[in-house]
Amino acid sequence: MSCSNEYKEARWHNRIIQIALILAPAKNKTGKSVEKRLNQYLNQTQKKLNKEQDQPFVKNLMNYSKGFWKGLFTCYDHPLVPRTNNDLELFFREIKRDHRRITGLRSWNRYIIRHGENVVLTADAIKDKNIQLRIMSINYETYKEVKHQWENRTLEHTKHLRFKKDPKKFPANLEERWLNG
Repeated sequence: MSCSNEYKEARWHNRIIQIALILAPAKNKTGKSVEKRLNQYLNQTQKKLNKEQDQPFVKNLMNYSKGFWKGLFTCYDHPLVPRTNNDLELFFREIKRDHRRITGLRSWNRYIIRHGENVVLTADAIKDKNIQLRIMSINYETYKEVKHQWENRTLEHTKHLRFKKDPKKFPANLEERWLNG
């Protein structure tokens, strides 16, 4: 690598480090102040890195920034919102891995469609030492209501699978069930 390339990459690296410092959490930062500061710095970067060799870096930096802009500053005004979604991604990866291990299936799309948010609830419940007490604390009317919602959701999924299995037979089955009411 030539000295020119090393110098160029060091300048780019320093820009990324500065952006990380701007985005670093601090007590006195607000979403608006960080957004304003980052916007100023990105504009300054576009002006300073104006050579042809810098353009791919600048274009990539601006595209990434634009793509993440909406929602990027929420965590400064709402401390319960995490700065990154890394923990959430790890949680989903664990659930997906467990599903693969149990079923042997690589795709978990049908599993998610069928079970929705309950995937998360059951993954958490399985690890809960007090699960039996939690289940016993649920009132029967609430259970019936949630069960009814669950059946409605799974019914739609079942209809979809029946249609995919035999699209020509599906309307006849519907008509027959409707007539037999």
